[in-house]
Amino acid sequence: MLIALADRKAEAVALHEGMRTTAHRVLVLGPVLAQVWRPRPSLVHAWAGVLKDCVVPQARSSEPPMRETKAGHPACLACATGPDLTDWRRVGTMLGQAALPVKKRPDAVDAWVALAAARHGSAVIFTSDPDDLLAYLAVLRPQDVHVVPV
Repeated sequence: MLIALADRKAEAVALHEGMRTTAHRVLVLGPVLAQVWRPRPSLVHAWAGVLKDCVVPQARSSEPPMRETKAGHPACLACATGPDLTDWRRVGTMLGQAALPVKKRPDAVDAWVALAAARHGSAVIFTSDPDDLLAYLAVLRPQDVHVVPV
C-alpha cells in the first residue's frame, strides 16, 4: 500500500483519503516502513504527507493512534503495548505453518502485519501480496480481519 501511495495510484489514494475519517489512524508497522523507505526526495515527499495520517506504533515521533474526539483522546491498547514473547512465538509459528504460494519464502514482516491486524480486530490489510497475508491469517484464524489487494 505504501508503494502504491508513493506512486500516486488512484485506488490507493482514494482508500487512504477515505480512512482519514476513521477513529483509529491507519497503522503502519515500523518494519513495513523500513522495508519500503528509501532516501529519495520524491519518496520522502510522498510519504511525508501519507505518514501524517498514520500511526507507527511506539515510534516517538509518530502521530497518536486514535484521533481526538469531542469526549477527549481515546487510547488503543494494541498500539500502546509492544509485542511480547508470545507474539513473537506466534510470528514464528505462522512462518512455519503458513501455506504460502509456490516460490514464496516466509516473511517475518508479513507475519507481523497479520498478527498486528488480528490484535487490533476489525482490521483491513491493504497489500500487494494478498495471498501471503491470507496464508498467515489462516494460521491465526481471526474472525474479523480482511485483506484487500491494491
